[in-house]
Amino acid sequence: MVSMRLLLRASLLGTAIAVAAIVAANCGGGGGGNSSGPTGASVGSGGSGASGASAPAAASGGSTTSGGTTSGGTTTGSTGGSGTSMGGTSAAAVRDVLTYHDDIARTGQNLGETTLTPANVAASTFGKVGFFSVDGKVDAQPLFVAALAIAGGTHNVLYVATENDSVYAFDADTGATLWQVRTLGTGETPSDDLGCSQIVNTIGITSTPVIDRSRGTHGTIYVVAMSKDAAGGYHHRIHALDLATGAELLNGPTEVAASYPGSGAGNTNGVVPFTASLYAERAGLLLLGNTVYTTWTSHCDDGGYTGWIMGYGADTLQQTTVLNLTPNGIGGAIWMSGAGPASDGSSIYLLDANGTFDTTMTSSGFPASKDFGNTFLKLGTAGGLSVADYFAMTNVVQEAHDDIDLGSGGALVLPDLTDANGTVQHLTLGAGKDSTIYVLNRDSMGKFNPAADNIYQEIPAQLAGGEFGMPAYFNGRVYFGSVGDHLKAFTVTNAKLSITPTAQSAMTFAYPGTTPSISANGTTNGIVWAAENGTVAALHAFDPITLNELYNSNQMGTRDQFGTGNKFITPLIANGKVYVGTTNGVAVFGLLGG
Repeated sequence: MVSMRLLLRASLLGTAIAVAAIVAANCGGGGGGNSSGPTGASVGSGGSGASGASAPAAASGGSTTSGGTTSGGTTTGSTGGSGTSMGGTSAAAVRDVLTYHDDIARTGQNLGETTLTPANVAASTFGKVGFFSVDGKVDAQPLFVAALAIAGGTHNVLYVATENDSVYAFDADTGATLWQVRTLGTGETPSDDLGCSQIVNTIGITSTPVIDRSRGTHGTIYVVAMSKDAAGGYHHRIHALDLATGAELLNGPTEVAASYPGSGAGNTNGVVPFTASLYAERAGLLLLGNTVYTTWTSHCDDGGYTGWIMGYGADTLQQTTVLNLTPNGIGGAIWMSGAGPASDGSSIYLLDANGTFDTTMTSSGFPASKDFGNTFLKLGTAGGLSVADYFAMTNVVQEAHDDIDLGSGGALVLPDLTDANGTVQHLTLGAGKDSTIYVLNRDSMGKFNPAADNIYQEIPAQLAGGEFGMPAYFNGRVYFGSVGDHLKAFTVTNAKLSITPTAQSAMTFAYPGTTPSISANGTTNGIVWAAENGTVAALHAFDPITLNELYNSNQMGTRDQFGTGNKFITPLIANGKVYVGTTNGVAVFGLLGG
């Protein structure tokens, strides 16, 4: 793990620390691409007719497509496309994947997978069946929409965003390009990386977009793109693109701009500005109700930055709410290794990176300076964003000082669980660089106590390295893949995680570890999927109970290999396929000879 260089100055408020420059080379930024691509928009012919209207979102965050139901916050239902699946057959009912890690709880579960099973995911029957080439690195997780009216027909569609500021719509079964658009303004290029290794070498679209099938004529994909103009100015814009044509909707794009009252880094007369050159959008987008939430990290940790979250109207693309997490300090960016903020349907949960935290408390137990660097946060959304609750470790200031922050990992919202006393518990969990698993009660997060961490459950020393990604949940187990560690399963019993792993993989994952994803048919035929970074990257499949390996893409020599890995990649499983982002495209895995 590359150490971060921290330049610290005296406290800004009371005993708070202020990090004068947080050079977070590995604080959660992804790989990036420097491939050149076509200039201007290239839009394929769009089909007529709307996709099925969506039902209201489930409480746990899954949106439900036409003819479908929602289970566990993931989408089921819409009819599969007519195209022939590469290496397999199209399922009769196909589940959309519209957001990072499958649902807004970020469980990573696709529970509607009827084709892939532990019996047929083996090197003799399963492997690489295609490759969709694009113009840059794919750091954002691809997304999947079933049975969309597009390009004169009905197709299952894979949406892919690149660091070259392109968005592609592919036929997910054949690989045909249905449309491609560039999100650049006239005379612009994707952003540079300022020479650091966080997002290399080009920064365009890094965060996972989010899709809403109910908005617009055909549905809408929301994307945040970064660019640089001919005069050297940096830009961030949020786009709403038509799912069927790629056309800009809602009079977009909208330039990202904000200010916030405070005496923190870069303030002028008590107002902290959002300076575009200092920021990048790394964490996945969150669509909650009528708002698309964006969360901001630093651009190569260059200059004095603070921690921003902004909401935009899903029907207007206009900014509706802004929150700064370190308005009177510095640092506190939101990385989470690309994981999107999690939600239980009303509140938002995230892990903040190292920055100012004021240990002087108000009577209600909140930092007097309103600086929440290096904390596990619960954000309220009613009437605009606010910090509703939080948790900070007893040594939060020291961990921030030493760059051992929570913000390298992402939050997961667990389903409701019943404890040994019959009480239903509402839990969230996550881990960061201190290799401790923090399990928090969403109704009482624990706040800050200098003497002891007063939280629901704390599991130290069971992860071999820092968490640079996020866990997944399936069937009463939580799966972690920290740096240099085995993929590990922790079993949930009476609403508590086992204090030691109940299973682990034979292999270990080098930096940055792995973010697992799950495929299953309800509670049966579960498979844990994990991408391995490296010069020769790999896709792995594991049994969910034993974590014995079922398959890896290097078993058959070069047959299934897909080149160098990206830094933070989350596999997407949909309709009998596994899609893995790479440095120049998406590798597609499925059943062979179908």
